[in-house]
Amino acid sequence: MSESVPTRRVRADARRNSDALLEAAAAVFATAGVDAPVREIAAKAGVGVGTVYRHFPKRSDLVAAVFKHAVDACADEAPALAAAHPPGEALERWLVRYTDFIGTKRGLAAALHSGDPAFDALPAYFDERFGPALDGLLAAAVEAGEVRGDIASGDLLRAVANLSGPAHDVGPDHARRMTGLLVDGLRYGAG
Repeated sequence: MSESVPTRRVRADARRNSDALLEAAAAVFATAGVDAPVREIAAKAGVGVGTVYRHFPKRSDLVAAVFKHAVDACADEAPALAAAHPPGEALERWLVRYTDFIGTKRGLAAALHSGDPAFDALPAYFDERFGPALDGLLAAAVEAGEVRGDIASGDLLRAVANLSGPAHDVGPDHARRMTGLLVDGLRYGAG
């Protein structure tokens, strides 16, 4: 007879607090950086500072959780886009969404490359979530003859990340325009 370990269910209020903290931290990090005061994050989330530390004992835990939450949100859009749009359009819409993700996560780059062991697993998490999300969209668009088939999803993720880098004297839509040019290039020679 085997014993199973019961799974612990997260209370609904604890899940709401955690979600509110992640959303608040993401917003605060975007404007004030990852070193913003914890009390500012707590206030934005509508919780006490103790709640922040109960969920995320170290700042690096919170930064990693914010990053994973954003990765999940972006990756989880792929199936919805695939269901709602033709393959080429779904691919383009997801790449623009990914472009926006990269643009808003630039402030986390220094923290993620700080050497803190809390961030060691994040590159693998990134690959595990984004690789399959893009693989499905890319395969469907290739099969439909809407984009060329000689590009790997990893190369495409890196290309968009490079195009989404900070640039001098350009507006906020620059990265989206560059991603649009990249998608146009994917269409060249398709079918």
